[in-house]
Amino acid sequence: MSRELQSLTVEFCLNKWPFTEQFFNDKGYTDLSDRPEEHLGEVFDPDLLSELNSFIVMMEEFLGTSEEKVQELTIRGGTAKDGSEEKVRELKINSGEIVCIVGATGSGKSRLLADIEWVARGDTPTGRHILINGEVPGDKWRFSSEYKLVAQLSQNMNFVMDLTVEEFLELHAESRLVENPSEKIQRIWNWANELAGEPFALDTPVTSLSGGQSRSLMIADTAVLSSSPVVLIDEIENAGIDRQQALDILIQEEKIVLMATHDPILALMGDRRVIINNGAMVDVIEPSQQERDNLHELRAIDAKMMNLRHRLRMGERLDQV
Repeated sequence: MSRELQSLTVEFCLNKWPFTEQFFNDKGYTDLSDRPEEHLGEVFDPDLLSELNSFIVMMEEFLGTSEEKVQELTIRGGTAKDGSEEKVRELKINSGEIVCIVGATGSGKSRLLADIEWVARGDTPTGRHILINGEVPGDKWRFSSEYKLVAQLSQNMNFVMDLTVEEFLELHAESRLVENPSEKIQRIWNWANELAGEPFALDTPVTSLSGGQSRSLMIADTAVLSSSPVVLIDEIENAGIDRQQALDILIQEEKIVLMATHDPILALMGDRRVIINNGAMVDVIEPSQQERDNLHELRAIDAKMMNLRHRLRMGERLDQV
């Protein structure tokens, strides 16, 4: 590519690879933005041009490219705990889709999620295979920390860094080399406050956030800044946040959402739900129209319960419910 770089203008390079501005600055070329029409071959000697080429290749591997975007995740069935064939032989999940995982404790929900995270190739206890965009994924999805397939949001989230919310988000934004970090930080903070229902400031220490605030912050952060295309949420019903809005935020950012839940409202919110038993996927259910109709009633009941919780927090009596 270094020969091709010679003929590119500074302006084209900065537009195509915004991260090269930092490379230029580190090399002492702080005035290149004022010389947009100059060609890189006129600015750099061959050795420095080769170094720029290596830097661009490294950063593209780190950040990934649009062609590598995960549009579809396929799970090919393996075997149950007793060695029998998994009933669901293939499950395809598209970006922007919500799939709930339902099953009793010990049924194998965690194993399914682990197979997805490990990008199984028939080399896990279940014998499942995971495909990305219909193809066998490369080793980078298994071994590179920069191509992490799954972002997990667990029930208990505790921060240990002595940072403010703003400093935490700035650190993450800087590590992802995102454009317009201030705008994205503001968006994350706004979303997190809407989800939590308990407002917190940008200068709030992350270690002082409540459980609901922490979960809200990480859901918004994952939606906006995380490069992981698949988001796993474990029992979001226990987070004390606006569940519907949390899911809307994630699918708005075209994430594949896998949600382990026992909440009937969440289960009916999903596009489909996978039933796990004896370590295997035994069925995939799409909510019926009757279930969708019931969801309206369940949401009304839930809204009343949330209102009662809010009244309790405000110190009100519940003589009238």
